[in-house]
Amino acid sequence: MNAQTRKVSEGVIEALIRLCGISAVIFVFGIFFFVCREAFPLAYNDKFSLFEFLTSTLWYPTSEITRRYGILAMLVGTFSVTMLAMLMAVPFGIGAAIYISEFSAPRTREILKVLIELLAAIPSVVWGFIGLTIISRSLVRFAGADVGVNMLNGAILLALMSVPIIVSLAEDSLRAVPDTYREAAIAMGATRWQMVFRVLLPGARNGLLAAVLLGLGRAVGETMAVLMATGHAIQIPHSPLDSVRTLTANIAAELGEAPVGSAHYQVLFLTGVLLFLITFLVNFSAGLVIRKARR
Repeated sequence: MNAQTRKVSEGVIEALIRLCGISAVIFVFGIFFFVCREAFPLAYNDKFSLFEFLTSTLWYPTSEITRRYGILAMLVGTFSVTMLAMLMAVPFGIGAAIYISEFSAPRTREILKVLIELLAAIPSVVWGFIGLTIISRSLVRFAGADVGVNMLNGAILLALMSVPIIVSLAEDSLRAVPDTYREAAIAMGATRWQMVFRVLLPGARNGLLAAVLLGLGRAVGETMAVLMATGHAIQIPHSPLDSVRTLTANIAAELGEAPVGSAHYQVLFLTGVLLFLITFLVNFSAGLVIRKARR
């Protein structure tokens, strides 16, 4: 291959790589444009109030007399399930990452990493079946819940689904801390646990925060598992054993029955716009943290 042919080949490959990078941005903006376009007619609907949409707990989208489009209860349900899931996933995920990075043998490390990453390959509908058949019965039997499909059930599933992301990114962040830090801590007489808590965790804090934020984004956007496991009741929860409905589950349950172009249809797309903005802010924050950690 002569120099001219090699130069042309490299130019073509570089153009393809550049196109792939630009196409990801185009697809994101295209999705956002499509969702906004379907929800935009609500701006000209005199019967729709954005303030009521965000602050009301009444959701009667098909009523002819008392039609209401309030998502406050679903918004609270979404954040309640997600925060409860993070309370379970973050300690477990970071603890698993510390063990894999600092305490496990090389062979054990590779086996655990493969097993944890396999959790991410399980379809969300399978997680939903697990919550519907196994976890729900356990909650009724051991936690005294009246109904097994509730906020705690959904939070347990979201925690299990978020753990692989948190473990993978947290383990990479801990491994990225220079070995000289470990050697200096041990040389000064610190135990391995003191070295982890006083040297590694502060040194990897930006990467750990990014792992938590990406796990949070994974939990917020989950649909099928929470649709099957949370009870799908429109109410503001007062305990982890109350049934709730999330924004994603509401869209999945009602979009297929909403007439195209109707106010109900447009409100569901407006809910999608809100979810898009929430997940965008979470992932954007995680990206900023990762960039800061790399610097």
